[in-house]
Amino acid sequence: MSRIKSLIIAVAMLLAPQLATAYVITPGDTLQVDVLEDPSLSRAVLVLPDGSVNFPGAGSISVGGKSPVAAQDLIANRLASEFAAKPSVYVSVAGLSPSSQKDLLEKPKNIYIMGEINKPGIVEAEQGITLLQAIAQAGGFTRFAATKRVELHRPDLRAGTERVFIFDYRTGKGISGATPLLKGDVIVIPERRLFE
Repeated sequence: MSRIKSLIIAVAMLLAPQLATAYVITPGDTLQVDVLEDPSLSRAVLVLPDGSVNFPGAGSISVGGKSPVAAQDLIANRLASEFAAKPSVYVSVAGLSPSSQKDLLEKPKNIYIMGEINKPGIVEAEQGITLLQAIAQAGGFTRFAATKRVELHRPDLRAGTERVFIFDYRTGKGISGATPLLKGDVIVIPERRLFE
């Protein structure tokens, strides 16, 4: 089973580098760190208020303001002395930090959903609507939907950028389906690839 998990992680590393570099880690995020050479080290870690994470064998590492790809390089470099060769480390965002209590309590407006969904367009959003609720309200997935790669695009107006989070509907991995939606969020359901 661990061999299959290692293969899945390796494929994910090859397919999604552009998504991993688009996101900036913030305090309060939960990161999933997988070490392919030693699965016993793999775990979820919380980004502390100072932007650091504590990881066995690597100590305290500052990852705040960095992309998941940069964070995995930092962790791999710190762990290198524990292995014969630099280990393969994969970092993904497992949980989002609420940007503020005000954002979560504000009634969402202008939530958009597009792609392989039965009713694309604007979702009539009520206070506290979640990612899964918005998908259900839009009529659910079409038969061509890549349900393992649902994207939540969240604009960061302060930085003038956009964060992209991945939700795997089949396994529940990535961000949670219970993630509350905020004003301006866009849900993108990509088309399924061949053999996906």
